[in-house]
Amino acid sequence: MEDNHFRRKGKFTIPVAALAFFLSGAGFVSATEKVPIDFVDEVPLELGNELPLWSVLPFVGMLLSIAIFPLIKPHWWERHLLKVAIFWSVVFLVPFAISFGPSEALSELLEIVILDYLPFIVLLWGLFAVSGGIVLKGELAGTPKVNIALIVIGTLLASWVGTTGASMLLIRPVIRANRWREKKAHVVIFFIFLVSNIGGCLTPVGDPPLFLGFLRNVPFFWTMRLAPMLLMNSAILLVLLFLIDRRLYNKEIAAGRKPEVSIDRKPLRVEGLHNLVFLAVIVGSVILSGMLSENPLFYDAAAEQARGIPVYGHVVVPFSSMLQMALIILAGLLSVATTKKALREANLFTWGPIKEVASLFIGIFITMIPALAILNARGAELGLEKPWHFFWATGTLSSFLDNAPTYLVFMTTAGSLGSVGGVSTAVGTIAPALLMAISAGAVFMGANTYIGNAPNFMVKSIAEENGIKMPSFFGYMKWSVGILIPLFLLDTLVFFPWW
Repeated sequence: MEDNHFRRKGKFTIPVAALAFFLSGAGFVSATEKVPIDFVDEVPLELGNELPLWSVLPFVGMLLSIAIFPLIKPHWWERHLLKVAIFWSVVFLVPFAISFGPSEALSELLEIVILDYLPFIVLLWGLFAVSGGIVLKGELAGTPKVNIALIVIGTLLASWVGTTGASMLLIRPVIRANRWREKKAHVVIFFIFLVSNIGGCLTPVGDPPLFLGFLRNVPFFWTMRLAPMLLMNSAILLVLLFLIDRRLYNKEIAAGRKPEVSIDRKPLRVEGLHNLVFLAVIVGSVILSGMLSENPLFYDAAAEQARGIPVYGHVVVPFSSMLQMALIILAGLLSVATTKKALREANLFTWGPIKEVASLFIGIFITMIPALAILNARGAELGLEKPWHFFWATGTLSSFLDNAPTYLVFMTTAGSLGSVGGVSTAVGTIAPALLMAISAGAVFMGANTYIGNAPNFMVKSIAEENGIKMPSFFGYMKWSVGILIPLFLLDTLVFFPWW
């Protein structure tokens, strides 16, 4: 994918105003007067009560665009995906501004972009830049055993360097090892299942939703209780991958293809190891930001809000978040400056995948504003009581929405049930079984779609950039529905039974 596919060429000519005016005709609210909005955890509660369910249609349109356009017009999609993201964002924002006022629309836009999207994409950029300078050299043959070994290493790393960090470190060695093979997309799919998602369940560093729990007084190592679930799921998926991969590997050999390994095989070695220091800085900056968010120097207890720089309306950029982003950007720039160009070339490194993710997720973040607001306002009305309720509710929504706020909504819902004993958190005492179900649902089911977790789409983009034909959005879901959903049903029977 060439970089110029991501440059803006000319004006945005899609007739946004006409469609937005049509949608605004029904009005976003039935009330003639706006109700004051109270914000809890940066999500507007009253706004969620006022918005109709069909206000999520731009978000649905964004998801369908991601699913359909790459199938019917792939080259057009590569050149115009940012324009599509902007289009659906405007389709939401214009009628929203008509109904709630330009000031509220601007406030919501700035909040989601500055407080959510910007830290999100800065973190991804930093991990992408730093991991691109770490190269595993030597000759690896993409055999079933080698593929299993690489994915096991990534799965074990995910809880300690994050699913994004582990994915960016290991996906390129996996791709290089299998470059001789014709059928290899299945290896990347299982990589997404395990390294990009399930492997990150053991610590708050592993996945953002667990970090939100840590900030609300869930003990750091509490999520280690998910280890039995991780072991069972990983074992089943690895056995299934081995069986599929061995069958396809034997077909490759029968067809005359063979691993590209020379007689004087060079030993494996890792170069660019100084980038591990920058990787530690990035992970540390996330932990530090969370710790500082409760410090009196960074948090005004009287006002019950973070100290920071006011931007507009209720939007304040916390100093802790600014420090985190500054450290990540510094680490990324130092990595780029200090890593030899030859190492990045050996990694087949380009900026294309991170540009694609940045372009798509700006549209996803903006259009999901009403979905998150409605969920936060009405989540308690869903009648959730048992662990399996929370496992599937959290997981289903985390497959399509940002799993961090989804986790927070259901954690708050669980805290409101008034459990007598359990984990004491900032949102109330939560029964351990409920908290485990919410945590597992948010982390595990992010693997159900390409957009369920950020590294999913990045891994897909890197694989396609290296010539691997990956399944479409719905094609990938055939794999996840066929493999993961039965696995999650087994999880329900074993860990969250309904009887």
